[in-house]
Amino acid sequence: MPVIASIGTAVPPYIIRQAESRTFARNLFADAFSDIDRLLTVFDSAQVEQRHFCIPLDWFATTSSWEEKNRLYIEHAVSLSRQAAETCLQRAGLSPTDVDMILFISSTGIATPSIDALLCNSLGLREDIVRLPIWGLGCAGGAAGLARSFDLAQAHPNRKVLMIALELCGLTFVHGDRSKSNLIATSLFADGAAAALLYGDRAAESLDCHGPQLIASRSTTWPNSLDVMGWDVQNDGLKVIFSRDIPTLVEQKIGDLCDSFLSAHDLSRAAVSRYIAHPGGMKVLSAYERALDLPADALQHAREILRTHGNMSSCTVLFVLERELAESHQLGEHGLLFALGPGFSAEQVLLRW
Repeated sequence: MPVIASIGTAVPPYIIRQAESRTFARNLFADAFSDIDRLLTVFDSAQVEQRHFCIPLDWFATTSSWEEKNRLYIEHAVSLSRQAAETCLQRAGLSPTDVDMILFISSTGIATPSIDALLCNSLGLREDIVRLPIWGLGCAGGAAGLARSFDLAQAHPNRKVLMIALELCGLTFVHGDRSKSNLIATSLFADGAAAALLYGDRAAESLDCHGPQLIASRSTTWPNSLDVMGWDVQNDGLKVIFSRDIPTLVEQKIGDLCDSFLSAHDLSRAAVSRYIAHPGGMKVLSAYERALDLPADALQHAREILRTHGNMSSCTVLFVLERELAESHQLGEHGLLFALGPGFSAEQVLLRW
């Protein structure tokens, strides 16, 4: 089975503390909501202490065109993705020319040629690199990227697959959007990039790599749920859409969904000792815990990444996985990685150490 050789992560330089975000939001949204102080309690309940952005706080106080936002997206997407990829490859003891395939995952900007093509020059990848850009999976993108990398590594056991998830959520901020969804997003979302290197089983054997194996994956898209999460594409950018019902949907659906996936591989929840969840928000993590009847510390890495980095959309689950890989594991121990995204959809990846 394909194995995960290494993870590399990167964050941009501007750190914004939650108290600063709250003050900014109060000034911006005060005229839109008579009960602004009550709504601002979301900045405390989010349990986010700080977040990283590619632009400073004062950028959010101005109106920017889609053209300007996307120019910044391309510029910072290349540099941040390169940092994550170089860290990932260095940890595996490889150079960029060793990579056979590259997947690029993102939902917060667009580019043609795609960012992976720009990285061919920036990183120094081979001319015969196989490229697969994937757009629009939102917060599920990191898990889906692992799943598709698994498919490719399984189909091509001699190859090394580099997957990069990059999101610059800050650049999607629409200054004129005074909706509650935008207010909540102001308390939660952030920028970051992560890279994962996967080996097909023959490549893993030749390189003597003993990382966790990817055993299986499953994608689920629920019907008639398109309005739960996504973007409303407008002239001034990507207006955020997410439903307040997401935690309720998690409690209703995730337990049966995980049980079905695990049972297809002759496993039950009792056989899973590691849970790697995308931290969509504190309410979502609590809903996961209730739905799966998890112990209090099962999602500690997800909670910590949420506290120190916020929700960076697709790449966040790879930040959580990076922390998980730093732990000690028993041979044969199972892990379940999962995330939710637009569609409304879920991605699950089964791991074994």
